[in-house]
Amino acid sequence: MEERVRMLSDYALGHWSVSDLCRRYGVSRDTFYAWRKRQMSGAPDWFVDRSQGTVSCPHRTPSALADEVIALRRRFPHMGPRKLLALLQRQSAQTAWPAASTIGDILKRAGLVDTAKRRRRALDQSRPFTEATQANDEWSVDFKGWFRTRDQQRIDPLTISDSYSRFLIDVRIAPQTIDGVRPVFERAFRTHGLPFAIRCDNGSPFGSHGAGGLTRLSTWWIKLGIEAHFIAPASPQENGRHERMHRTLKAQTSKPPADNAGQQQDRFDAFRRHYNEERPHEALGQRPPADLYRPCKPRAMPERLDDPWYDADHQVRRVRDSGEIKWKGGQLFVSEALAGELVGLSELENGDHIVRFCNRDIGLIGPDGRFRRFAPPRPPGPMRPKAAHTTE
Repeated sequence: MEERVRMLSDYALGHWSVSDLCRRYGVSRDTFYAWRKRQMSGAPDWFVDRSQGTVSCPHRTPSALADEVIALRRRFPHMGPRKLLALLQRQSAQTAWPAASTIGDILKRAGLVDTAKRRRRALDQSRPFTEATQANDEWSVDFKGWFRTRDQQRIDPLTISDSYSRFLIDVRIAPQTIDGVRPVFERAFRTHGLPFAIRCDNGSPFGSHGAGGLTRLSTWWIKLGIEAHFIAPASPQENGRHERMHRTLKAQTSKPPADNAGQQQDRFDAFRRHYNEERPHEALGQRPPADLYRPCKPRAMPERLDDPWYDADHQVRRVRDSGEIKWKGGQLFVSEALAGELVGLSELENGDHIVRFCNRDIGLIGPDGRFRRFAPPRPPGPMRPKAAHTTE
């Protein structure tokens, strides 16, 4: 304010031009003349900042209408602005009710709208997946849609197949939980060896919305040296071979269902033998999958699992049961799926720290100390495989 007074006082002395004064005080000519006009108005406080708020708003919703909107919202607390507007127009079609967006603003000002907590979006990763060129390069896993046997027992068939040979590793009734499916995988790994990758969807018990999309099950896979290949959400075509097998399985084993779970499992076992050893497969040159499949003996299921090893440039932290790690004197949440596991933190040139589990990047710690989780690595859109080789 003092500079405004001095600028206009210097102008009154007549020693400087308007251009000189504007350069000296660092203002534009328009600003100078605006303050000159306010000084000439004779107002004693011409040099004081004034509010930039609107003096009047002719389009403001009348308070009476706003009160009716608020009253209707309190009567129907679960209705949004568009539904409230429809009710108001039904009550009085002649009234010039405000638009739905304005009704939303009225409700916000009245404190009748809860601010939705936005979930921080995971950072995307792109990683091309190699095609299966031999048995055990990749297995596919999924739950075929559940149904009930005649005694009304729920059946959840877990299916595992080899992507290259279409060999059906197992069809097993199991709960859709980590503890329910892990014994099925343990038996499959001990019988057939470890695959190099497992293709699955993003749902429980295989995937999650957590760091790297991991659950305790997929964490165990990675620790065994098995890559978790998560397909894109709502994209069953990316696991098309396995989905096509499900159609055959359903037609031959559950229409109609068996009397009880034991008989239904017997049907699945018989189907698996027929599918693997007898049924010609068109994509395999009319050969059965057993002609191409061989167990992966060099990658046997280990008796014990050691902690992962990280290079010397990594800081190593043990994840607590709460999913947190110690970081710069505090606790930082990473993932409950990694509880009890060792993670490595590697500093980048920009000061960020990559958080890794085995060979999987699961998140990024920024200079502000906040952890941003990575989404499951998936191939970029154009490189995603189409639903090919699904004929039988």
